[in-house]
Amino acid sequence: MAKNKAETTHTPVVTDKSLEFFERYINNPSPTGFEWKGQELWLDYLKPYIDDYYVDNYGTAVGIINKDAEYKVVIEAHADEISWFVNYITNDGLIYVIRNGGSDHQIAPSKRVNIHTDKGIVKAVFGWPAIHTRQGGEKEEAPTLKNISIDCGCTSKEEVENLGIHVGCVITYEDEFMVLNNRYYVGRALDNRAGGFMIAEVARLLKENNIKLPFGLYIVNAVQEEIGLRGAEMIAHHIKPNVAIVTDVTHDTSTPMINKIVQGDLACGRGPVVSYAPAVQTNLNKLLVETAQKNNIPFQRQASSRSTGTDTDAFAYSNDGVPSALISLPLRYMHTTVEMIHKEDVDNVIRLIYECLLNIEAGQDFRYIKNR
Repeated sequence: MAKNKAETTHTPVVTDKSLEFFERYINNPSPTGFEWKGQELWLDYLKPYIDDYYVDNYGTAVGIINKDAEYKVVIEAHADEISWFVNYITNDGLIYVIRNGGSDHQIAPSKRVNIHTDKGIVKAVFGWPAIHTRQGGEKEEAPTLKNISIDCGCTSKEEVENLGIHVGCVITYEDEFMVLNNRYYVGRALDNRAGGFMIAEVARLLKENNIKLPFGLYIVNAVQEEIGLRGAEMIAHHIKPNVAIVTDVTHDTSTPMINKIVQGDLACGRGPVVSYAPAVQTNLNKLLVETAQKNNIPFQRQASSRSTGTDTDAFAYSNDGVPSALISLPLRYMHTTVEMIHKEDVDNVIRLIYECLLNIEAGQDFRYIKNR
């Protein structure tokens, strides 16, 4: 375990200008498969700090520093948020949905939503029967995909379709960014646009501190992580990196109804989380830990069985094997509209990635057994 948090006070990394971008970036919808508006925002923020950029066919965006360098290091996050698809429109004008990613049906009732159409945004709500009508002896039904529906104020299928709504339209929640108790950032899709924000901040620090890296740095904001790490799989084969440091979120297990015996003991405000898993390359992971200790950055540890469930796995098992590691950001209430992250953890993830980059050498060989 790392040093006590009280021993690690430092000047905040995130600036007022950075925070303004972060809020705009979080509030912009970027559902899986439809990430491009968020990617445009991200690239516009990143461009002053990079030499070049690349966007692939499915929207993964990459900022590049030292493009001609032979040795390539990736820092990566994913850009997509969970959402819903229109799946069925009833004759009465109600809309039934299917998931786009790991959307939670239990939080849907009474939520306001945006239905994205070619004609623009259509406002709607997830309706739910009043409590008065659910009582009376029978066992209450819990929300499921079979009984939650969206009401956009229409009374017929034709009226719904005239608004531009059709099967396949994507649906996102309205909820937006806020700062809670001057301590937490709160919003939807902090999983994992917080990661995209943090790697962009690393690029900003490198530029502002006039750091000349001895390798090519690829700042990757990948698409389609929420449906199986697909964007990372595609871009890993394009870049062919030598090293990958991935950042994503992980569960704060200090809130009710979470079993620490199963999920581990992790909490917001206690620092970045360093993962241990088969996909995590041990020598690279040791570099993360040593860097945190040397720079007095608090950190936590997490073990993952078989896979991390993040883009780390996609990079690690690409291109004959890429030394990869995962730095996670503790988050409360994952896959809800009130995801919470601690401001100090955000600063410390940025600091840890930044300091790690300063400790990687061009051509560094992370193999366990070197050629004799």
